[in-house]
Amino acid sequence: MSARILVVDDVIPNVKILEAKLTVEYYDVITAYNGLDALDLAREKSPDLILLDVMMPQMDGFEVCERLKKDPNTAHIPVVM
Repeated sequence: MSARILVVDDVIPNVKILEAKLTVEYYDVITAYNGLDALDLAREKSPDLILLDVMMPQMDGFEVCERLKKDPNTAHIPVVM
């Protein structure tokens, strides 16, 4: 079983590149293009790691991270920004 990684970025090419590189290394990759989707996917899929962009429209990475850490269901997930 490989680790599940949630990649969050509003720039589609960034997401696609990371998804391709991680998939080749046998990671299970989930993608989101905004903060709200990232929060939903983190709760639903319980990833082992979140790679999170800082600068996104509507909800930046800092707010996403803050919400993740306040939620007992997602607080344990490591976040790399």
